[in-house]
Amino acid sequence: MVNVKNRWAFITGAARGIGRLTALFMAGQGCNLILHSRDKSHTEKLLEEVKALGVEAYAVAAELSDLDSVAAMLKEIDSFNVDVDIVLNNAGMQIAYRTEYFNTPVSDYTESFKINTIAPAMICYHFMPKMIAKGFGRILNTTSGIALEPQQAGYSASKAALDKITIDLGSTVNGTDVMINLTDPGWCRTDLGGQHAPNAPESAIPGIVVGAFVDDKKSGRFLGAQNFTGMTLEEAVAKAEAEFDAPYGK
Repeated sequence: MVNVKNRWAFITGAARGIGRLTALFMAGQGCNLILHSRDKSHTEKLLEEVKALGVEAYAVAAELSDLDSVAAMLKEIDSFNVDVDIVLNNAGMQIAYRTEYFNTPVSDYTESFKINTIAPAMICYHFMPKMIAKGFGRILNTTSGIALEPQQAGYSASKAALDKITIDLGSTVNGTDVMINLTDPGWCRTDLGGQHAPNAPESAIPGIVVGAFVDDKKSGRFLGAQNFTGMTLEEAVAKAEAEFDAPYGK
């Protein structure tokens, strides 16, 4: 199992919900953090909380639908002069639920793809070469289990595209110590999931981050968080390594 103490993790959408829980968990493991939100004021309290756990931390801001803003954020992260070892692309946006789905506006797709597909892809393209050069890295892209719901077509299509990008990128590093995998918190009672969701946000821990700790050189997997609910981190890592294989064949 990877020891993340004194490593650096970049977490998007860290201000609330699953992202906030993820940040606190990683800080508890001794991992230094770069916390993203749409406005730095949104992570002020969290920044204090994680620093109180004894780690270093920075806050950055970007509106993920503004790709110039994403590029500026990445440039700011580079200015910190730290090696980002772990990327947790947690942030996402569910644009709308269209009961009259044949009237779904084009903007549902354009906005969903900018936030849920293109911005995470930009982040992967920025950090993966650095990880490859140093011989270590972990990227987790958060996907969604939503299926057969044309009411949410823009959102689900954008996540399906992220799946494809993740699996294809994973094929280039599979068998190395740079690993890129997929995760999904499941349907949780967050701002995105709503109050009628069956799962507490805490049920996503530790599964939502298990891909940062696995050490078996396998990429392209779907490590859904609800597969690991109630486990210790050590148990979750052992299960992930034993039961979840890369999708590329031998």
